[in-house]
Order: sequence, then structure tokens, then C-alpha cells
Amino acid sequence: MTSIRADRDAMEYDVVIVGAGPAGLSAAIRLKQLAAEHNREVSVCILEKGGEVGAHILSGAVIDPTALNELIPDWKEKGAPIHTPVSDDEFWTLTETGATKIPGWTLPKLMNNHGNYIVSLGRVCKWLGEQAEALGVEIYPGFAAAEVLYNDAGAVIGVATGDMGVGKDGEKKGEFQPGMELHAKYTLFGEGVRGSLSQDLMKKFNLRDGVDPQKYGIGIKELWQIDPSKHKPGLVTHSQGWPLDSKTGGGSFLYHLTNENKDALVAVGFVIHLNYENPWLSPYDEFQRFKTHPHIKPTFEGGKRLAYGARAINEGGLQSVPKLSFPGGALIGCSAGFVNLPRIKGTHNAMKTGMLAAETAFDAVKTERQHDELHAYNDGWKKSWVWSDLYKVRNVKPGLKWGMLLGSVHGGIHMWLNDLGLGKLVGWTLRHGKADNETLKNADQMPKIDYPKPDGVITFDKLSSVFLSNTNHEENQPVHLQLRDASIPVKVNLARYAGPESRYCPAGVYEFVDDEAAAGGAKRLQINAQNCVHCKTCDIKDPLQNIHWVTPEGGGGPVYSVM
Repeated sequence: MTSIRADRDAMEYDVVIVGAGPAGLSAAIRLKQLAAEHNREVSVCILEKGGEVGAHILSGAVIDPTALNELIPDWKEKGAPIHTPVSDDEFWTLTETGATKIPGWTLPKLMNNHGNYIVSLGRVCKWLGEQAEALGVEIYPGFAAAEVLYNDAGAVIGVATGDMGVGKDGEKKGEFQPGMELHAKYTLFGEGVRGSLSQDLMKKFNLRDGVDPQKYGIGIKELWQIDPSKHKPGLVTHSQGWPLDSKTGGGSFLYHLTNENKDALVAVGFVIHLNYENPWLSPYDEFQRFKTHPHIKPTFEGGKRLAYGARAINEGGLQSVPKLSFPGGALIGCSAGFVNLPRIKGTHNAMKTGMLAAETAFDAVKTERQHDELHAYNDGWKKSWVWSDLYKVRNVKPGLKWGMLLGSVHGGIHMWLNDLGLGKLVGWTLRHGKADNETLKNADQMPKIDYPKPDGVITFDKLSSVFLSNTNHEENQPVHLQLRDASIPVKVNLARYAGPESRYCPAGVYEFVDDEAAAGGAKRLQINAQNCVHCKTCDIKDPLQNIHWVTPEGGGGPVYSVM
């Protein structure tokens, strides 16, 4: 097949995978396993926009090993970086000064984390990448898939990486290198939450017809090394309540883990559902404030913050999963949205959908097919344990529209009845309603929130946090946070919502500054694209969907080396 663009070289593969996350790596490994079992050569390539495998991976992360056990049953013997089994579960409700522990026996079995492990998911992905390469998978980190390629019939035939060496003005610099085209019989998209190409594919092939809008949260996380006397390896703690009000969904996690060096590590994070109403709310500052709670703060006193990151989370569950297949390819993992919200877990489902897509793609390649639709994958996942996992919790998220207290009780009853085999008593499915970008109220209708200044010990400002994320982008490149209409940030977002993008971004990308070119104290939106940690919150929460997140030059963004 010749290149679609004359200045680009093309490479041919049986299967191209976009994204070296849990889904993409599992798909690649499964393809090579099947090829070996059937004594057949299958060429597999993975493109990863991060500078290394795992660089852009951010998760809590408590991992359910169900899919890993299926994919690599001897993962322990092969040295997987999975060192901390869950030993204890705690769930707390917080008021401003108090904390109440919820008795474990009241929580549904689905919420139990025993049998799971606390990990650095980025390190697990690095290990999975090593397993994939040992099987013959070609992995290209630092190459961002920036364009979907189609044939004359409209089927996907691969992707192209972005051009390197283009300046802010759109002109080629001296070091310009055109992107590569990677052609494939089938292309699997495992970009993670709100992947830019996946969004384009959903629109082109109407994959979201008949399903609810996807719902999202923003998860903000820090990794700390704490006083060893306070360390409880295997302890998993969650909370709801303060500092959020009763109408704003979200909660915290503290996971005590260790590594091969036996370091006393704690992963602490905060999740806020992105359907919040108050434009004055800042998820980042809510997280920092959470750490000052008298029940929480002592854990971090005398400790050291090692790393920081933020990422959007799919929360829509079963109601929001789109059609997964289209001519020439499929969506896998969080590109489609398989997170089990109450369990705060999606890695097991992401891995399994990657494996299911791989099995279907292998069957197609084996029979000399190409560029047709993998119907068996779209139908087959509904017969897998992924469907069952999401079905049991399908009403938890939409029930939160009645407030966190009533919604949590309602969700708990649903989960308990499913645990007891009485799920037919709650056979209905609630709908999600509005998309998250439609929920903000006017700033003058909502109370301002006074956030305390960071102390630099327990709480920190955004820029010092971005520094810990190891985020970097080539400065002279086109801004990858595109405005469809440059007038809307001031005319609508600032005027109506007091510029919420300056608060919902956890990296200080968006600032309203004085417009020197205009009179009368006018403002303009400044986009500090170098700070972007690729969380995708702006693409999700912008009220008029005016912000469009596209891939920057490959290798740019955070490097979550220990997260």
C-alpha cells in the first residue's frame, strides 16, 4: 500500500495498536500468544505518545489481577512489579473536623479489595511492555498517533504519527521530520480516557448512537514517602464527604504500598466527578485542602512528596459504553470506558477488552480478512465477565444525582442485592442525563470558595506540582490545546462562569491575563501548553466544547516514572 501523503514513509503490519497502556499491551501480548499457538506469524506494532512506556500512565492504583492471571498466569515468577497485596480495607466519612469509620460488614462484597494488589501501574505497564517485546511486538515510544487513515471505502487502514519539527507558526523548522504512516489490516485504539482519535472515530462511525453520554471524573494523585512508623503496607483507605458539599460527587484514596526497596510509600489521591455545578470549584485545591483534615494530615507529617499527576476517569459505566467496532478497527480499554466506578478500578477490564479484541483480530487475520468490522468483539464483550462487572454497578453513578448520601445508600443496596444473587429485584437501569460540560451554573448564582494558601509542607501550588510530574513539551510547536473560537473564553466562559478553565485545569495551563492590545482592562486567555499533564479535563468540562485537545509532538507531556 502506498503512502497517503507523498512525503511520508509507510510501514505495513497485521495489527497496529495505539497506546501502550494496559489494554494495548494486553492486546499485543495476546496476539503474539495466539500466533505462537497456531504457528503463524502476526506482525504487531504499538505506538505510544509518551517518551517511554508507562510515562503517561496514572492510576490509583489497586489492581484486580483477574485479567493478568488469564494473560500471564506465571506473572509472579516472571518478576512483575507487584509487591503489596491488600491487607486491610477502611472506608471513612469526613466532616470538617471529624471522621467516622463505616463498619466493614455494611459494605457490599464488591467493595472488598482483598485479593487485589497496590501497584505503580506505570511500572506494571513497563513490565508488560518487556513481555510484549520478548514475544516480538514492536513498540515505538515517543511517537504520537495524530491521524487516522482511511481507504476509499471509508474503512480504517491505519494511523499516521505527527510531524516533528513544526513551529508555533505552523511552518517547518530546520529539524522537520514528517510523520510515519503505519498501515494495518486492523487498528486497535487504546488511547485511554478521552483519546483524541477515539473521539473522532466515535463521531465518524456514530458509535455513540443509542448510549448515554460518557461521564467523567478528574483524579489527582501524589506519591509520598512517609515516616516508616506510620506505614501500614497493604492498607487501603477511602473516604467521602469533606471538603466537598453534599451535591458534589467525589472522594479520596490513601494506599500504603511498598516496592522492591521496601520504601514506606503512600499514594494519596482525590477524585471529583466532573458534573459539578459551581464554576468557582477547583479540583486541585479541594485535593490540597483534603490533606489538611485532622484525620489525614498526620500521615504526611515528616514525609516527603515524590511525585504528582492528574488524569480524567471514565465514570459512565455500562450505559455509556459505545459500539466498539467499526470497519478496520476497534476501541479497547478506557478509550471506550470500562471503569467500575464504586470499585475505583478499570485496569482489569481494560486488559480483558484488549485481549478480547486481540482474539477477534487474530481470527480475522488468520482467515486472510482485512479492514472489515470485528463484530465478534463488539458482541463478545457482552458475554464476558467485563459486562457482568459493569452490570452489577450500573446504577451507582446515576443514583448520585440525588446527592451523595442518598445516592450512596441507593447504590449500596443495588450492589448488596447483586452480591446476594437478587439482582433481578433491581432490574432497571437509570440514565445519566446531561453531559458534564452542560452542568455549570452561572458564577453569580454560586458561592465563591475561599481556598487557603499552600504551606509548602503538606499543601502545594500547581506549578511546584507540575514540576514533580516531569512534564515537558518542546516550546516552539503548535499549541495542542486548540480553541475552535478564540472569542468564546472571554465572551462566554469569563463573562458567565468567571473563567472556570483557570480552576478545573490541575496544571495551570489556562490563565486570564490583561490584554495589552485592548483598552479598558480587557482580558485574554493565555494557554501555557508546556504545563499540560494530558489529563483531558479541559476537553471534557469546557462549557461550549470550545477547547479541543489534540496530540502534541511525540514524547511531550508528563513522565510518571514512579506513579
